[in-house]
Order: sequence, then structure tokens, then C-alpha cells
Amino acid sequence: MRAFHPDLASRARFLPRGVARWWTLHWLQRVASPFMALAGSRATRVDLDGCGVFVDRTAAGTAPGPALLWIHGGGLMFGHPHQDGPFLARLADRLGIVVAAAQYRFAPAHPFPTPLDDCEQAWRWLVSQPDVDPTRVIIGGASAGGHLAAALCQRLRDSRSSGGTPAPMPAFQLLVYPMLDDRSARGTGPDDRQLRIWDRTSNALGWDGYLRGHNRDAPPPCSVPGRTEDLAGLPPAWIGVGTLDLFHDEDVAYARRLEEAGVDVALEIVEGAYHGFDAADERAPVSRRFREAQIAALERHLAR
Repeated sequence: MRAFHPDLASRARFLPRGVARWWTLHWLQRVASPFMALAGSRATRVDLDGCGVFVDRTAAGTAPGPALLWIHGGGLMFGHPHQDGPFLARLADRLGIVVAAAQYRFAPAHPFPTPLDDCEQAWRWLVSQPDVDPTRVIIGGASAGGHLAAALCQRLRDSRSSGGTPAPMPAFQLLVYPMLDDRSARGTGPDDRQLRIWDRTSNALGWDGYLRGHNRDAPPPCSVPGRTEDLAGLPPAWIGVGTLDLFHDEDVAYARRLEEAGVDVALEIVEGAYHGFDAADERAPVSRRFREAQIAALERHLAR
């Protein structure tokens, strides 16, 4: 068995292997998700059709400039944009950009494609804003939010050749331990005894709800980013994940396949880190370094 990172070991002992179970789902959606909103945000909500977006323009200029669309995690079944509020405020202040956090509808009540449709609607709204340069808009997300960010990049790329209404492509994708491949729910990887926050049972529940009503052997395009064969033409990416994260193998595989398709990729692997470690133990030095690596990746891209 691999050891937890020394900065994370003490807290990891008390964390659950997985938070999502069929008997906890109601609580996660009706209690935990609203509770996450208490993390607070200075962003202003804008209502869209069936969904919404929280926008922070505090540090942005008046001329059209760069922006970030952020998509929160929660296994595609729960969560709230405010759960990342302090981190997003830090991004806005440090980078001087517009930051918008999408609020999308959840599975299983709203399976694919509704959550992805909601995120696309938020994207199209953001790139159309007069204070946003549509050629300098980044997309990012953590966990299930990383899934939706990667899937939206694929959908926007495909729409350019399918006769749909094209929208500007993201200039960069920031994928934080993204949930990319439904097959990890029944595959191998890190020892189950060392998984924290999100295990195979939680993962199966999320994917089952999201792909409800669809063929699991041949899922629809853009529903499972890790199964998409053609990754050419996607935006450059930063992908970060821990070695004790259930998503480690699928994230590394996705990064390698992006590289093989000619996409510029930076892969950040944190030894001994579990899923969501930077949120569960945000004061740990390794968590701070991981967050700093994300900000640095955005800074490098925006400086180009």
C-alpha cells in the first residue's frame, strides 16, 4: 500500500472513503449543497434558462479582457458554485479577470445531456459579455466540474463541423482531478482502502445517474470524455491529480492521449494525495502548492 502524503496523513485517517451512497443522496442534494453555499461568494447571480451563473467582476477592467468559466464538483449529483468561492475570488484578484461559476442541474433527476447543456449555456453567455474577450476565455473545473469542462471542450469543437451554431473555443482548460471515465467505477487502480471522499461506489452512483437512459456500452458523444477517441483540436490543458485518487489512472491516460493528439498538456501528479485533498485539507502545505500550481498555469497561459 502507498502511504498518504505526510501533509495529509493525519486528516486522511478520519475521512470517509466515499460520501455518495443511495441513502445519502437526498441529504447531499437537499442539505449539503445549500450548506456549501455558506462558503460565501462576492459574485452576482445571473439567471439563465433553467440554470444560472455567478459572476465576479471585482478585479476586472472595463475593456474586453480574459475570463474564466468555472464548474464545481459533486459527482454530477450535488454541490454549489459557492463551495469554491474563496478560491475563485483569489483567481479574480490575482489574475484581474472576470470569473463566472456555472450552476447546473443535477443527475439523476437531470441526466445527460442537461448538466452539459446548462454549462454550454453559461459558456455562451460568458463569451457574449461586452467586457469579455471571447478569444481569451478559459474553462476549468474540479472533479465532476472537470468532467463537464472537458466534455464542453469536446462539444464546442465538434459543433464547428456538425452544422450547429458555433461558439468560441476555450483558450485553455484547467482540469482538477477530473471525473473522465465511467469505467473506473468497476476497474482497478488505487487500493480501495486508501481512497478518500470518492470511491468506486460513489463513482458508480454518479455515472449511473448521469448516463441514465443511455447505452452504457456505447455512450453518447461527449457524455464520457475519457471514451472520446479523437482528441485533436482541443485546447491546451493543465491536469492535476493525486496518486491515491480513484481518477489518477484515467486522468494520466487522458493527458497522454491529448499529447498524442498534438495538444499541449501539463500534468501535475501529487504523490500520496487523495481525491479533493486541497479542499478537505486546504491549509496543508501540499494543498497550497497544488492550488498555486493551478494559478501559475493560468498566469502562464494569459501571459502568452
